[in-house]
Amino acid sequence: MLRTISLGSCISVQGILVGTTSDGKMTVRVDDKTFTGYPISAARPH
Repeated sequence: MLRTISLGSCISVQGILVGTTSDGKMTVRVDDKTFTGYPISAARPH
């Protein structure tokens, strides 16, 4: 499943969901790298 996470106030990463941590963070994979950050909620319809 494709997910988007936030690594900081201005950096986000979109990749394949690898797993979640006990503190609410998600880990995603992009090519051969993994990133862990807070999930970005889905956009609301206008």
